[in-house]
Formats: sequence, structure tokens, C-alpha cells
Amino acid sequence: MTLTSVAPGGNVTGVEGRFARSARTTDSPVTPNAAFREWFAAQRRTNRYEVNRIPFRELVGWEFQERTGNLVHHSGRFFAVEGLRVRTGWDGHESEWTQPILNQPEVGVLGIVVKEFDGVLHFLMQAKMEPGNLDTVQLSPTVQATRSNYTGVHRGSRVRYIDYFTPPRRSIVLFDSLQSEQGSWFLRKRNRNMVVEAIGDVPAHDDFRWLTLGQINRLLLEDNVINMDARTVLSAIPYLGGPDRAHLTMDGILGRLTEIKARRDLVQRSIPLNDVTQWHRDENTIRHESGRHFTVIAAEVSAVGREVTAWTQPLIAPAEQGVSAFLWREIDGVPHVLAHARSEAGVLDVAELGPTVQCQPQRVLRLPDELRPRYLDLVLSADRDRVLYDTVQSEEGGRFHHADNRYLIVKAPDGFPVDVPDDYLWLTVRQLGALLRHSNYVNIEARTLLTGLRGIWAADGAYDSGEG
Repeated sequence: MTLTSVAPGGNVTGVEGRFARSARTTDSPVTPNAAFREWFAAQRRTNRYEVNRIPFRELVGWEFQERTGNLVHHSGRFFAVEGLRVRTGWDGHESEWTQPILNQPEVGVLGIVVKEFDGVLHFLMQAKMEPGNLDTVQLSPTVQATRSNYTGVHRGSRVRYIDYFTPPRRSIVLFDSLQSEQGSWFLRKRNRNMVVEAIGDVPAHDDFRWLTLGQINRLLLEDNVINMDARTVLSAIPYLGGPDRAHLTMDGILGRLTEIKARRDLVQRSIPLNDVTQWHRDENTIRHESGRHFTVIAAEVSAVGREVTAWTQPLIAPAEQGVSAFLWREIDGVPHVLAHARSEAGVLDVAELGPTVQCQPQRVLRLPDELRPRYLDLVLSADRDRVLYDTVQSEEGGRFHHADNRYLIVKAPDGFPVDVPDDYLWLTVRQLGALLRHSNYVNIEARTLLTGLRGIWAADGAYDSGEG
């Protein structure tokens, strides 16, 4: 929920205009583009780190519980690798399986501090290393911290700028909402996504730079620059989104989602990791017998520029690069994307709106045609002139090792129907943004694609000229 004024119909007024002005500002004297490139390259050179795979027995502070086999931290905090039994069913399709899953019940803070310079909002972004990142340092939110981090459970240094996000705050809250993370790998995981406007001067630190939304949007067109935690916060920023003669009303969207959640079964039961079937543990890995899905590994990390400079931890390593894609088309002259109501193993409330296609392609291409994700072939075979957005982005580098997805926005072919199956919904970008004012409606992959759409608009200079 937000603390800004809301006009009839649910549109944030003055704040939208301020963010739109920032989005149209694609360079800034505060941090000129050339200076940013020089600083960011230096951050990647100097923030060196090593991540080495180690046997589980060399994990420090972690152990497999004798009774359950769960992999836990001695403090009882951070996260655990546990077992999960899942049963799903709808429209005659039923499935049941067990798998390892990350259980991290504490709610962390993902927050960006904004401040006006010369009448333009700037975002305080951090150059941060995560052990699983593909390209070492990426741009993260001002604060990216679990509760264990910012309450000092790990006995590291204090999290910078956390005072802007925890009471008594030195800021005004512009956006504040709980949002989910990867439902296939996390059990009911949520983080607090926040944007706050600083009151007074903000102390400088060399790992941070002020950027306009326009500068950030252009960086979203590049591979592995803006990290996952920044993308989820950025996706929720209110902005002017142009005409919104939508195919579905918001009441219609919420009604469809309610019907889907009521009609589907999603039964989740935590079980000991020892009781997970078709998964095998040796001294180095926990992996599926097929070699697909993902592997749990142990890693030793040494780094500079972190609250703690050396540690060990488990990580999830996906078996392959994923694909997440929106199909895009105009309906009555208004751009829409095709969202899919997805049920994933660890999702909190049965289903969330995700991309049109979201999968590990090599795994699902081995399945019979009737079990493959709908529209996958259409996305993978799209001609270049129909691909509006195409980047590779890393997922949460603090929990996943070299987990990346190819994110695509693909223009639907001529004649593609407006009428689609009941679990697919045509939504405008403004409607997706409105759903993000609430929790557990839009999944993390769809939120990344929403930021990608803004990157396209920044490149095209297509932001609405109104300023609220």
C-alpha cells in the first residue's frame, strides 16, 4: 500500500508525474552517463571475489539435521533447505511430486531511497556483489537486506541507509508492498518492496550513485546490470502509462483470479528432506536423478565490499537458462500483454500472474506436445522483427548460483486471437502496475518484464508527456 494521495479510479496523481519526469531524464549532471560507466567498470574491477564449490562437510555454521536431513544454519535464522510435497489439480490435470525447497520465513527489505536534484527525482543505487551473480557486481537497491542482516544476526557491519526504511524513518514512504519471490525454489517467500523519499541530506558512500529513472530504464536494456532485487522494486513505481482502454476491467481481472484460485488445488506439505523422492544427496550436491531442474550445492565465498567478507553457504544452481516471455499485441489500439495465472510449488496463494511463457526450455521440449507450455513454440520461433525486448538477467544472486533467464517481449503474429484460454488474461501495463500495489498478484518474472517494457519506452522516448 502507498501513503500518497490516490485519485478516483486508483491512479496516483502527483507522484506519477514526478516519476514520469525522472523517466524522461536520460542523463544527469548529478551522475553523468559517462561518469557512471567509469564508476561501474571500476566497481566491477575492484570488488573482486571468489566463489568455490566445496563439499557440504566444509560448510561453516551449517549442518544436515540428523532426524530430518534438512540443511539448516546453527542460528536457526537465514534460510533452510527442506523438503516439500506438492499436489496440484485443475481441469482434469493432476500432478504430485516432492522436491527440495528454500524456506526463509523472515521478510527482508528491498528499498530504494529517492531524492530530488534540480527538480528531478534521482534513485540511490548500490553496486553490490552477490555470490551467484553471472557478472560479479550489479546495481542493487539502496538497501537489500534480510531481517537477519539488518538486525545483526550475522555480526557483520551495519547495513547502510537502513534508517530510511525502519522506524523512526528519515523519509516519506512513497511505495510499500510485500511481493513474492521465485515460487519454484522458495516456500511462500516475500520481501518488503519500498520506495522512500529522503528528508534532508543523504550521506554519500563510494559504492552508491544517484541515477534518474530514465538512466536506469536504459540500463534495463542491457544484460546483467540491474539485479533482481532492484527490478522488483522498480516494477512497482507508479507512473503515467498512456491510454488505458483495457480489454478487461480491474474487477474482471480480480474476479478471474479469484475463480482460478478457487477452482485449482494446490496442496503444499513440508516434509523432511530425507523423505524427498527421486532426489539424491552425495558429499557435494543434492540433485534430481534425471539431471534436470536444479542442484543444491555448497559454496565458499570471499569478497570485499560486503557486510561480511568471507562465508560459506548453500546455493541453488538451475540446470539450464530459463525463458520468460510476454506476448504483446494491441487491442483497440491499446498495448496489452498476455499474462498466465501460474501455480508454482512454493507460491503463497495458489496462483499468481506470470509471463505468457515461463519454463526451462530444454526440459519441457522433451515432454509430449500436450504437456508443453502453451505458446512456447510461438515465442522460441519468433522472427527478430517481432521481438521487442530480449535480455538475459540474473536472478537472486544471494541464493542462486548462475541462475539466469532470457527475458523476451514478443509481438503476437497477425491474427492472434483476443479470446484465449481461461487461465490467460490480456492486461495493460497500467493494470499490471495497479496490481503491484497489493501482494501476491504478479510474480517476480512478470515484474522483471514490466521493467523491460519501461526500458523499451525509455529507448523510444515514448513516455507520456503529462506531469500530473
